[in-house]
Amino acid sequence: MENLKEIRWKQRFTNFDKAFTLYSEGVTSAGTLNRLEKEGLIQRFEYTFELSWKTMKDYLESKGVSVDYPRDVLKEAFAHELIADGEVWMTMLDHRNLMSHTYDEDRFNEVLSYVVGKNFTVLNALHSKLKSEL
Repeated sequence: MENLKEIRWKQRFTNFDKAFTLYSEGVTSAGTLNRLEKEGLIQRFEYTFELSWKTMKDYLESKGVSVDYPRDVLKEAFAHELIADGEVWMTMLDHRNLMSHTYDEDRFNEVLSYVVGKNFTVLNALHSKLKSEL
């Protein structure tokens, strides 16, 4: 019988999976998006990233690792080989925080290039890894 923490991370993964699917759709069509749609794509990244670290937190807790804050979750996820590139994940956290609290054209374009590039790549890797753990 699965314990409650095991059930919890799998439930959280279901939400992450749905968000990642929507994010993937946006990334696939990024080249044809207008300005408003690009802003929506960044929003999809933000909530997909949020669900990704919370899913990792729940997954780690199901393995007996207790962490609370996003940076700590990312460090432990890297230590437990759940993610491969800790620096990229820390940069994603910074991007999420940056876009949530400020608006600047140059920052917008910088974050957008990451959202459709490296950020997508590492979120996709995490998604695949967690899916294989189900």
